[in-house]
Amino acid sequence: MSEESLFTRIINRELPADILYEDDQCIVINDISPQAPVHMLVIPRLPIAKLADAKHSDRALMGHLMWVAGEVARMAGVSDAFRLVVNNGKGAGQTVFHLHLHVLANKGFQDTFSEDNL
Repeated sequence: MSEESLFTRIINRELPADILYEDDQCIVINDISPQAPVHMLVIPRLPIAKLADAKHSDRALMGHLMWVAGEVARMAGVSDAFRLVVNNGKGAGQTVFHLHLHVLANKGFQDTFSEDNL
């Protein structure tokens, strides 16, 4: 990535954010424009623009992000029902081009999505 993203600036503490969790590989913040009562973002410290840009060498990081999503869901008390979303590219709704996972919970997802619709 040629320019620092909003998330890189948050990671570097240049911009404020409600940081819920952090370790040497990622941070988790509350989304500033939540789409559900619980809406957290899991953001790797490594500035990968989008999921499709992840390299073979990023596999361990990708797994870690998934584990962290489950961990923060447990911490928030929503591990029994949450949605994990990754938008890949502008056409998929990605607005910040620094890979991040949305953890959404406490919303009636069964009303909007069903595996029966697949």
